[in-house]
Amino acid sequence: MQIFRILFHNNGKLYQLHARQVSQGDIYGFVEIRDLLFGEHTALVIDPAEEKLKAEFEGVERILLPMHAVVRIDQVAAQGQNKILDIDGIGSNVTPFPLPGKRTD
Repeated sequence: MQIFRILFHNNGKLYQLHARQVSQGDIYGFVEIRDLLFGEHTALVIDPAEEKLKAEFEGVERILLPMHAVVRIDQVAAQGQNKILDIDGIGSNVTPFPLPGKRTD
């Protein structure tokens, strides 16, 4: 079974998700992600960040991400932790791609 780790920008944060399928989307310029993987908790310890992601993507069959929002896609041997990271520039070597939005000039 193939597992992919996908890092992408969303609302000023860096999301890290794991999925079984990643492909070019039917819509030009988009990456399609299917079959998201979330850890099954059999113990009493629950990661609130992963639970937040699980709730956010509950019922989603596929995600279409604009190519410019994707930072990287890795094929990995085992599923890791899904998480949301702050992009504040401190301790981060990831520079967000400028996104279209409100101009200030």
